[in-house]
Amino acid sequence: MIARRLRASLKGWGGVGAMLSVCVLAVAFALLLPLTHAPVDSAPGSGSTRLAEATQAKADTCGRHPEQLSPQPSGDESGPAVTAVKQRGYLSVGVDQNSYRWGYRDPNSSGGDLEGFDIDLAHEIARQLLGDPNAVRFHAIPTNQRIPAIKSGQVDMVVRTMTITCDRLKEVAFSDPYFATGQQVLAPKASGITGYDASLAGKKICTAEGSTANTALTQDKKNHKLAASTDISTTVPNQLDCLVELQLGEVDAIVTDGALAASQAAQDPTVELKGKPFTTEYYGVAMNKGAGDLVRRVNQVLVDYRKSGWQTSYDKWLSPTLGTDSASSRPPSS
Repeated sequence: MIARRLRASLKGWGGVGAMLSVCVLAVAFALLLPLTHAPVDSAPGSGSTRLAEATQAKADTCGRHPEQLSPQPSGDESGPAVTAVKQRGYLSVGVDQNSYRWGYRDPNSSGGDLEGFDIDLAHEIARQLLGDPNAVRFHAIPTNQRIPAIKSGQVDMVVRTMTITCDRLKEVAFSDPYFATGQQVLAPKASGITGYDASLAGKKICTAEGSTANTALTQDKKNHKLAASTDISTTVPNQLDCLVELQLGEVDAIVTDGALAASQAAQDPTVELKGKPFTTEYYGVAMNKGAGDLVRRVNQVLVDYRKSGWQTSYDKWLSPTLGTDSASSRPPSS
């Protein structure tokens, strides 16, 4: 009714001009209307639906290369997380104490100090942040407690063969990758298991709780990529516990990172790696999501460590089990 009255009143050239004016005003109002709401959506603490959706979309679209999502390296040490570490005077690091050549106590060494590839990296981070490689306090963290230890503030970071994944990035932050590996099968040499294939049908497999191996097996069984008769119910808090289960005959095989499996094979000559790695994964240093300045500083440590130190540590600890010309024998690029 209003529209008909408006058209009736707008006759002749004057009416056309008036109509054009109305249209211009209508368009301008339509364009300005969203802008009047924009500050409400973007205001800090406003509970913005638009911002939440954007953040969720970013988390959900992590993609196939989560190892590429860490922030740029920086030598800046003025941020709150780095400042807190420097004021405290030592770095608190979650590590393993049972992974041969990665983080373990050698009973034959004097003092029984922790040593291994991950331990070397933790010392290097402490050296660059605090000027003293020994300004670090180690905390033995089980595999399934790595994320809780970071989120609770028990440790500043975890350097413990921890794979960078999209799911984990929702809970913790990661540095750039410092090691490349992949999931692989470990089984007795005399077994008929040939790898991550049909030979696992009817077999009992052990994985560590919260590990990427456990996630991969669970997903593959759900998607029927793993035989329905394969038993993946055996999980343990620490990866080394799987080797004990295998030695006791409680399970038929272990699925874990090939780098860890190679070290376990070095401990027990009756077992061996079976088949090739069936995933590609990268280890990163895990930190609190709110410690962005510390993440960037650790990334700068890794830039320097790749140039000098990484290869020396690899040759000392991992070359005997992984070789000098494998996919893992060179530091991954950031």
